[in-house]
Amino acid sequence: MKERKVLLSTCVKNSLERYFHDLNGEKTTDVYDMVMTEVERPLLEIVMRHVKSNQCRAAELLGINRNTLRKKLKQYKLN
Repeated sequence: MKERKVLLSTCVKNSLERYFHDLNGEKTTDVYDMVMTEVERPLLEIVMRHVKSNQCRAAELLGINRNTLRKKLKQYKLN
């Protein structure tokens, strides 16, 4: 059986198309912030689990400063 890979961008695109369809003409705002929050929290959760809560390793893996990581962990109450 051939394995089918689905790109993250495809998943995001499909989710956004479904989101706008489900709005059924209702007005919405702050879509950018909503999407970033919906993606960032699980990203941080999975990375922190992967590195066994080692913030130095997580920051390096994510390519961000450790202080930025700490701020984001606090923001999402993941620390």
